[in-house]
Amino acid sequence: MRVIGMNSGTSVDGIDLALCEFTQIKKGQDGSGQLGLKVIAYSETTHNPQFKARLLKIIKNAKGDLSELTQVNFLIGHAFADAIEEFLKIHNLTHNDYDFISSHGQTIWHQVDLDSEVKSTLQMGESAVIMKRTGKTVVSDVRVADMAFGGQGAPLTSFLDVVVNSQSGKLSAYQNLGGISNTTIINLKDGKFEAVAFDQGPANVLIDAAMRHFTNGKKHYDHSGEFARKGKVNTELLADLLKHPYYKQAIPKTTGRELFSDNYAMEIIEKGIAMGLSQEDIVATLTELTIASAVMAYQDYTSETIDEIVVHGGGSFNPVIIEGLARGLPNTKISLTSVEKAGIPASCKEAVMFALVGHECVYGRPGQIPSCTGATDFTPLGKITPGPNYLDIIRKVASSDAQPGDKTTSLIVY
Repeated sequence: MRVIGMNSGTSVDGIDLALCEFTQIKKGQDGSGQLGLKVIAYSETTHNPQFKARLLKIIKNAKGDLSELTQVNFLIGHAFADAIEEFLKIHNLTHNDYDFISSHGQTIWHQVDLDSEVKSTLQMGESAVIMKRTGKTVVSDVRVADMAFGGQGAPLTSFLDVVVNSQSGKLSAYQNLGGISNTTIINLKDGKFEAVAFDQGPANVLIDAAMRHFTNGKKHYDHSGEFARKGKVNTELLADLLKHPYYKQAIPKTTGRELFSDNYAMEIIEKGIAMGLSQEDIVATLTELTIASAVMAYQDYTSETIDEIVVHGGGSFNPVIIEGLARGLPNTKISLTSVEKAGIPASCKEAVMFALVGHECVYGRPGQIPSCTGATDFTPLGKITPGPNYLDIIRKVASSDAQPGDKTTSLIVY
C-alpha cells in the first residue's frame, strides 16, 4: 500500500508531504506483527504568504465569521491538492503511483485546557476537495477519535516513535521542536515497556512571532539562531515566564497557539522593551525559554537519566537550542542523526507519521498509544472520504491476512 502523508504544522510554514510504501511482513499468534516502511519521496511546499497571513489572523484572533471559516476550510483543501500536484511533478510521479492520501490538514484550534466544557479540536482542509482534485480516497481528521476516547489528540508523533524504536532497549526520548515542543519518552530497560508523551511548551512559535514583529514580516524565523546569539538572556524575565502554570500541569498534556499565541509573544516583547532589553535580548530570552521548559520537563517527569534524546523538527536546525539542551542535560546524549539512521528523514517525520496513521486506519488498527495521549483505549484514527479507487483499497485490505483489532507492534524501515 502506497500512501501520501501530509501535514501543515503549528508554525504554518508550509505543507510537508511524504510518499510511503507499506508492506505487511508477518503476524504473530498474539495478533502482533511487523510492518515494513519505505520512504519513496518527500518534500515541502511553502504556503502562499497572503494565505498564510490569513490563516494566522484567524488563529491569532481566536475567531472568524462563519463565511470566512467555511471558505478557508475549502481553500486549505485546494492548497493541499495543489501541493500534491507540485509534489508529483517534482518527483516525476503520477496519481497511479499511490493508493490514497492521509491528510492531517491545518490545526485552527486545539482546546484541551482544564476549564473547557469538553476537549475539542479543529483541523481544516476539506477532504472532499482533495478527493475530487486527485481522484483518490482520503483519510483525514485524525485527532478527533483519540479525543473521543478521552485523549489529548496529541502528540501523535509518539505512535511513530514507539513502533520504530520498540527494539532500542534503553531509556530514550524523541524530541520534536516544531511550533510547539513535544517529546515521547520510551523506557525499554530491564524488561520494561513504558511510553509517555506530552507537549512541553513553546518551541519556535514565540521566537517566530518575535522575528516577524522585529523585522516587519521580512523574517519568519531566527535562521541558525543568529539573532539569539547576538543577545543576552534576561534571567529575570525568563524566571517570570517559567511560572506559567502549563509547565507544572500533570501529564499527559498538550498545548498550542491557544496558550502560546502571537498575542502572548507580544506581551513578552512589550515587557522586555519596558525592561530596556534589545530585540536580540528578547529573542535570546525566548530561545532560552524553549530550552529551559524542555529541560525542566525532562527533570520533572522522569526519575531516571535519559540515555539519549533524538531531536527533530525545525528547531533542530537552531544550534543555540541544541547547545542549550546539551548544557541543561549534561548526562544525556543529544542526537540529530538517529531518526535519519532509522531510514526516516527528519524533515519529513510528521508527514511519514500521518501516512502511517492513515494506513492503519484503512486496516482498522490503532493509530495512537493511550499512555502517550491519555486516551482510555487504543483506537484507529481518521475519517475516510471514499474516492473512485475506494473499492480497490478495500480489496487490498481484504486480500491481506490483517484483521481489524490487530496491533502492529513494530515498524521496520527499509
